[in-house]
Amino acid sequence: MNLKKLLALLLLTAGQISQAQYKYPATPERPVTDDYFGTKITDSYRWLEDMKSAEVQKWFKEQGDFSNSVIKQIPGRDLLFNRMKEIQGLGGDEYLVIKQHGNNYYYTKNKKQENIEKLYFKAGLNGTETLIFDPAAFKKDATITNFRVSPDQKMIAIALSENGAEVSDLKILDVKSKTFLTDNLTPVWSEFNFDFTPDSKAITYTKMSNRDHNSDDFLKNMKSLVHIIGTNPETDKIIASKATNPDLNLLSEQFPDIAFTDDYKFIILEIGSTKSEILSFYAPFSELSKDKINWKPLVKYDDEITATAIFGDKIFFLTHKNAPNYKIGVTDINNPDFNNAAIVVPETNKVLRRMQKSKNFVYYSLSDGINQDKYKINTKTLESKYIPIPKGSNGSIVLNPRENDNIILFNNGWITPSTNYDYNGATEKVKKGEQFISSGNHPDYSKQFTVKEIEVASHDGVMIPLSLIYPKNLKLDGSNACYITGYGAYGSSRLPFFLDPSLMALLEQNTVIAVAHVRGGGEKGNEWHKGGKKATKPNTWKDFIACSEYLIKEKYTSSEKLIGNGASMGGVLIGRAITERPDLYKVALIEVGCTNAIRMETTPNGPNQIPEIGSLKNEEDTKHILEMDAQSKVKKGEKYPAVLIRTGINDPRVSPSEPGKFAAILQNYNASDKPILLHVNYQNGHFSNDLDVTFGDNADMFAFALWQVGNSKFQIKK
Repeated sequence: MNLKKLLALLLLTAGQISQAQYKYPATPERPVTDDYFGTKITDSYRWLEDMKSAEVQKWFKEQGDFSNSVIKQIPGRDLLFNRMKEIQGLGGDEYLVIKQHGNNYYYTKNKKQENIEKLYFKAGLNGTETLIFDPAAFKKDATITNFRVSPDQKMIAIALSENGAEVSDLKILDVKSKTFLTDNLTPVWSEFNFDFTPDSKAITYTKMSNRDHNSDDFLKNMKSLVHIIGTNPETDKIIASKATNPDLNLLSEQFPDIAFTDDYKFIILEIGSTKSEILSFYAPFSELSKDKINWKPLVKYDDEITATAIFGDKIFFLTHKNAPNYKIGVTDINNPDFNNAAIVVPETNKVLRRMQKSKNFVYYSLSDGINQDKYKINTKTLESKYIPIPKGSNGSIVLNPRENDNIILFNNGWITPSTNYDYNGATEKVKKGEQFISSGNHPDYSKQFTVKEIEVASHDGVMIPLSLIYPKNLKLDGSNACYITGYGAYGSSRLPFFLDPSLMALLEQNTVIAVAHVRGGGEKGNEWHKGGKKATKPNTWKDFIACSEYLIKEKYTSSEKLIGNGASMGGVLIGRAITERPDLYKVALIEVGCTNAIRMETTPNGPNQIPEIGSLKNEEDTKHILEMDAQSKVKKGEKYPAVLIRTGINDPRVSPSEPGKFAAILQNYNASDKPILLHVNYQNGHFSNDLDVTFGDNADMFAFALWQVGNSKFQIKK
């Protein structure tokens, strides 16, 4: 037998061993070939895209059941879940959204060891806490996604969703009786703005076309409306839409979002998309009562503005135009001239991040990619001042920009529980928080773990920040499990935050946690984002690969112990990392990941991604999208790592068909003996607001990974 035939036989045998060991539910191949400007791609799993098909639904159920049958055999899985709950309990009560109205406070909170947040009220900082609304008592699997208090404080508008679907019903709670009015505004997206008019008689909101996340119209042709409380929602007046406002030139996939300035002088119409840059219009508040509002242009895309703050007739803006690290300027809203505006905070060698406002001040951060210092701008004098709180990844929330200058500052670190500071811009007093703080009982993690911030040279010599968290007694001998995660999209930054209970539980298993700050993110400003999108997107996974290689070279881990992770658009990162370097990782954990980029545009949420990855209608874009597509890069007979691919059946952002198809081709093509599992959660969407669901998913993933890298507590008995 010649060498070529021998190698072919060995390859075939390896594939047969894999299929024999893991009897996956059968996935037939039904080839469909597409021609992308001369490049032909055959997709044998196109039939799995029909999520309404009984055959497809049966396939997902069988895949999920098979994965569960394997995972339940892993002995340490329940240990991980229970430890996550214990660590959550160490943190005490967790406060989420806090709003101040006069001396009254309204807030959502996860009580110690509870799994969902509930809505509470307190009259004054030292008042008695009162439960206003428990979503679980209202409806099974319901969670609060957002809320607004009416100016007269007699009503609270609450957005409620179920099973992580993100499509919400907007209901209005009567505070006195704690019952809902008959008004039901639906469907609305969980992240869209809604607000009461100053007389508390009406509410503005954005309505979706339908609530079926498998429909082509799911995220298209939305309308901003005003609803008079107590009337039939069918009679709500349209404020802005593609159909009624053709002069605005809205795309069907863009969504209109309405807000009022804090003094109710203007209505702001922002056109939402995945673009970081703002497109907005404005009109006097008095026009809300007119049949049709005369919208005037405010911010254009080519202004390259990512945030605004309006005070009377002044509009402050954050922009990266001719300033990759950003700058803040101010102009007159009645005659905005952003190109010739006064610059309040010029560009520096640090990245100027997130701009917020209180009644009289603008707040912003200066970041070196890890630490963030907080500053404020006096909107009358334009003077900028440093806010003296400890160094760290400092964030903030504003309690009520319409009424006061109170904010809460958060000092964060990877292994340091967040410390709160109360701050008032007018008095400039910084005081360690005494209210709305977690009554936690975490140990001093700095005695157990080390944090290291380094930079690693990528394929083209660019230095990539890499955050490492690991046990102090770690030996650099290559024997340690290591979990490396990255994202790299939309200009989003992964700044230090206290590790959640899931990652802390994984860290306790003598695992190195590594966060790769790859291009496509925003850690180093707008150029960092541009360095990992469309044509430059390969830098995202090549940066990740470079960081992975560094961890092996320096013996933090080895390829037999390395766990790669990516979620959502991070599916491009991890999907392409394991298809480009399948030898580098022992395990890949792909969470609700975009692994079939070439088909993304055909899904309900796909057109929204065009600003980030490009369009199939453009030949140059298509070339780059093909390069991002992990599914078409899977090779028959290649040895792939163990892979767990997670999807939520109610996911409206990344269709379950993408993770499903990637699992199918890996199961059919993989020549290694490593398992390829599709984890299907029927209580979840892109994520869940129910901590038990989240911890359950994470326990499954991490137990699978620790089993595969050889942790003795997680080995299935043979």
